[in-house]
Amino acid sequence: MDEAVSAADANRRFSSLLRGVRDGHSYVVTSHGKPVARLVPAREERGEESCARATLFTRLEKQPALDAGRWLREELYEDDA
Repeated sequence: MDEAVSAADANRRFSSLLRGVRDGHSYVVTSHGKPVARLVPAREERGEESCARATLFTRLEKQPALDAGRWLREELYEDDA
């Protein structure tokens, strides 16, 4: 469970919070009682990212390729003027 920390307190105790994160703790930073950020160990983020990437690639592999035909350069790079 993440420990809630106010933004002001997180600012004052940032070094201490980083040591806690290094030791495996995680924190939710709040502003006016509402969550605005999370401090979590980096290894957790990498796991979530690689899982999301693997899910995306699996989905893309299952999608059929569509024949969109040929495009002209002018169609791809239209001037907004």
